Amino acid sequence: MLKLALAAAISMMFVLEPAAAATKHKGHAAASKRVKAKRTNLAKVIADDNRERMVRRIEMVHGRRHVVYQRVRRAAPAVAMLSAGDIAGLSRTHDPLDLRSNVAYVMDQTSSEVLFEKNAAVALPIASITKLMTGLLVVQAQQDLDEVLTITEADVDRHKFTSSRLPVGTRMTRGNLLHIALMSSENRAAAALGRNYPGGITAFVEAMNAKARELGMNDTHYVDSSGLSSQNVSSARDLAKLVKVAHQEPLLRQYTTDPNYVVQASGRALQYHNTNYLVASPDWNIGLQKTGFINEAGRCLVMQAMIQGRNVIMVFLDSKGKQSRTADAGRMRRWLEALKPASPPATAAAGVPVTVSAAVPATVSSAATAPVVQ
Repeated sequence: MLKLALAAAISMMFVLEPAAAATKHKGHAAASKRVKAKRTNLAKVIADDNRERMVRRIEMVHGRRHVVYQRVRRAAPAVAMLSAGDIAGLSRTHDPLDLRSNVAYVMDQTSSEVLFEKNAAVALPIASITKLMTGLLVVQAQQDLDEVLTITEADVDRHKFTSSRLPVGTRMTRGNLLHIALMSSENRAAAALGRNYPGGITAFVEAMNAKARELGMNDTHYVDSSGLSSQNVSSARDLAKLVKVAHQEPLLRQYTTDPNYVVQASGRALQYHNTNYLVASPDWNIGLQKTGFINEAGRCLVMQAMIQGRNVIMVFLDSKGKQSRTADAGRMRRWLEALKPASPPATAAAGVPVTVSAAVPATVSSAATAPVVQ
């Protein structure tokens, strides 16, 4: 009887082992299918991200609304982009104020004494700081600010594909276009200003570069009137010269420091706000300012302000973080306020102007940076 039971048990082992092996094989096959499915889904997502799609837009042509369909490629998944300053190694430069800006420059407006500088001779993309030169040219050319201009397809951003509240066909005075270009950094407004210069945008860009040479801005080069191209480059030292000259124009002082303004566009009232919230702060006395941002340039800010009875010009380029440029301005103001008025600006211990810089070329190309949207 025992022999029969033992024989039966051995027989069952031989029967169950193939079954278990078959079950194990099925499990591996199912797992393989799941992995394959995940890979297929990932491939589908990548394909979907890269394929083109149709975008519906409404345009005004001869006063009539027309529906236009444009084929565009979907944007790639967002990834962290390095600025031109980061690529050049400027982020490794430390300063006693622990600024978030890779570049900083502070100058006494009256005496031109340098109070603080950090990588101030390096030419970097300046984004919408470009519009300050645009405004200076329009004002000094004494163009008719009451002339009504029209936004056209030529003013639409085909480089960064930024949005705008001014559809093609919008009619607005040159003065209002200048106002929102400087106060709210309106790109189509800046493009229209350059396009309506005598000789068109080509002549306008040539005039921008000629004015830069006239002001001794030797590290500066412009290719458009809005700053959307990363090929608009300048150094902090050069931009301080621009701010000093622009501050002499009352209209530029007003337009860059208005907290908000309502403009008339084709019979519609549009309210715009300043891109720099400090202009509305009672703690600040700002005479002129301009902000800028594209990924290649980082967050940028130039300002003229009165601090402790002293008129100063501040330049901050390639700052990281949405509020970092204004936070750096606050750090700089507190540092200046702590100085004794009768003494030269200094660090708390050294008693001399602060100069810090990285060992990099004076001009930095941003060609290696990926295109990004302002």
